[in-house]
Amino acid sequence: MTAPLTESVIVSRLRAAGCVFAEDEARLILATARTDGDASAMVERRAAGEPLEHVLGWALFCGLRIAVDPGVFRPRRRTQFLVLKAYALAPPQPVVLDLCCGSGALGAALVSGMDEFVLHSADIEPASVRCARRNIAPFGGLAYEGDLFEPLPGTLRGRVDVLLANVPYVPTGDVGLMPAEARDHEPRVALDGGADGLDVLRRVAAEAPHWLAPGGHLLFETSESQVADAVAAVEQGGLAATVATSEEFYATVVVGTKSV
Repeated sequence: MTAPLTESVIVSRLRAAGCVFAEDEARLILATARTDGDASAMVERRAAGEPLEHVLGWALFCGLRIAVDPGVFRPRRRTQFLVLKAYALAPPQPVVLDLCCGSGALGAALVSGMDEFVLHSADIEPASVRCARRNIAPFGGLAYEGDLFEPLPGTLRGRVDVLLANVPYVPTGDVGLMPAEARDHEPRVALDGGADGLDVLRRVAAEAPHWLAPGGHLLFETSESQVADAVAAVEQGGLAATVATSEEFYATVVVGTKSV
C-alpha cells in the first residue's frame, strides 16, 4: 500500500477484497495494530481471505476478548446461546468440562460469571490446546490434549456438572460448501462431523453419562435438520433430552441431563 495508512485507505483495500464490513474491520485493525507495519500486514492478510479473528489475534465472545491463533477454530456468535443455557443450568460451585474446546472460549465465558468453579478443557488439536490454555489460565482452568474424554484425569468421572461439547456437526459432503474462511483456515476435525454430521456427537453422548455427576448436563449445538437424530443419540446414551432454540442467535441447542 503506497498511500498513507489511514482508515479510509484500509477500508478501500478491504472493500476491493470483498469484505462486507470493511469499515468495522478497518477500525478493529487500527485499534489492534501496534505499528503501521503491523496494520499493513494485517490488512493484506485479511484481503487475502484470512479470517478477521486470526488476523487480529482475538475474538469477542460473551464480552470476553478471547485469543484466537491462526489455525484455531473461531468461536461463533451463535454459540453464545449455548453458554447462556449452560449458565442457567449450572449448580453452585460447578465442575465444568469444555470438550472439543478449540480456543477455550466456551469454558472461559461460562465460568467468568461465577465465583467458585472447577474448569477442565480438552481438544485433539495441539494448536487449540495451546490457545485454550492461555484463555483459561486466568480462571485456573486446565486443558488436555487428546481425543474427546481420553486425556482427562480419571478423577473427573462422575463429577462433571456441566459438559459443554462444541462438537463438529457439518456432514462430510458439505464441508466443501462452507465459507473459505472456515474450510481453508480452521482444522478439518473441528468442522467435519462425518457422513451425517453426528459421528462425534454419538461418541460424546455414549460416554457422557460416565463423566456426568447425578443431575449433570451435556450441552451441544446442532442444526434444525439434525435435531431428531441428535436427541435420539442423547437418549440412547441414557440421558433425558430437551431442545432449546433462539431466534436472536439463530441457534439450536440440545441438552442431555443425567438422572439424579
